[in-house]
Amino acid sequence: MALNPFFLQGSAGEQRLVQELINEQLKIYGVEVTYIPRKFVRRQTIIEEVQSSKFDDNFLLEAYVNTYDGYSGAGDILTKFGMSIRDELSLTISKERFEDFISPFLDAGSDTEYELSTRPREGDLIYFPLGQRLFEVKFVEHENPFYQLGKNYVYELKCELFEYEDETLDTTIEEIDTVLENTGYIVDLNLLSSGTDATAITTKVIGGVKEIFLNNDGYSYTSTPTVTISAAPVGGVTAEAVAITTFKGGVNSVKEILLINPGLGYTTNPTVTISGGGGFGAIATCGITTSGIGTISITQSGNGYTTAPTVTISGPVGGGTTATAKSVINGNGEVTGIRIVNSGVGYTVAPTITIGAAATTGIGTYQFNEIVTGSISGSSARVKNWDTDTNILRVGIVTGTFYPGELVVGAASSASYVINVSTANTTTDKYKQNETIETEADLILDFTESNPFGTY
Repeated sequence: MALNPFFLQGSAGEQRLVQELINEQLKIYGVEVTYIPRKFVRRQTIIEEVQSSKFDDNFLLEAYVNTYDGYSGAGDILTKFGMSIRDELSLTISKERFEDFISPFLDAGSDTEYELSTRPREGDLIYFPLGQRLFEVKFVEHENPFYQLGKNYVYELKCELFEYEDETLDTTIEEIDTVLENTGYIVDLNLLSSGTDATAITTKVIGGVKEIFLNNDGYSYTSTPTVTISAAPVGGVTAEAVAITTFKGGVNSVKEILLINPGLGYTTNPTVTISGGGGFGAIATCGITTSGIGTISITQSGNGYTTAPTVTISGPVGGGTTATAKSVINGNGEVTGIRIVNSGVGYTVAPTITIGAAATTGIGTYQFNEIVTGSISGSSARVKNWDTDTNILRVGIVTGTFYPGELVVGAASSASYVINVSTANTTTDKYKQNETIETEADLILDFTESNPFGTY
């Protein structure tokens, strides 16, 4: 039997009155929270798994705190992985306010992304200013109270403390964005505001090796061969050299041979022997000089070099042949050695050595949340914080490993600095104690044995 048509089960006017009363009560007794919708950046299409997401919008919204006497949930629990905080929060928001103020923006964002743009979605975030915490919406109750006067007027959001999983948080509100500044896998890069030039000195020697000539570059070298120079006469110093290999035309061969120490006291051309390295056929000869340079000693290794700098040696006074050399740098951007190509002729005094300037650094200011990339490693990360006083760049969501000595370039700001010798890695992961636990456990039971509990 149909309902009695003379008795209304809630008129539009009554429903409007209830909604307005609820809106007014929320504005009087509620708390102003920030609603932050989740946006999917990348989704695995086979099983619809969200691989990454970001939060870059914010909406101020009044909400009533149902758990007025404190956070609900399991609270603070001490687990084997450390302290776990499992606070929960229940909020009530106006259905009308959400649909009028937030839904239109969500609906206009993407037709495929916001399937539930007309109501709050599980996975969205709520910033609770009283506790300065981010909560994640885990469940949206949309039928409590249950159809008063034939309509629902509120949403009840059941939230849990947000657990960060490399999401991008960029709401443009500093108070919110910095909540997760030190959360996740964090790397502190110690950057250089300016590089330091390397310096070196040398001596003048008589009877040193002038240059090594490669007569045959050989073939099939699987590693760097050893170069041996025959001993100098009594009272002299035996020369030392190193081979540089190359891969060309499908063949590994010797590219050149450079002097580490020209030696001294040679009266006739010494013999050069190339051995080892798994290859064959490389042959070299050398000549000596009556007055060339000796070993080049590095007095300051410098830092901030991204490529091997040029080495300039002053010429001999009164004429002769100017010595030439090449530098070698390490992964920290320091000059670790200078190898002599030609030790020159005609030097009566030790020449002056000039090493090229370190890379220009200290340009620009990194922007929050921009992507930075290492010039050598190709590693990338997202900026968490940039301290101009200490030159510490804090980054998160790191892909790869940054190398000391390489440039770190900002995609948006174009800021460019060189990583210093030291980098401090800080993992702020809730499970970071796993490695410590595993290490301690290995001291008790060694599972590399076939039977850690016995002798067999």
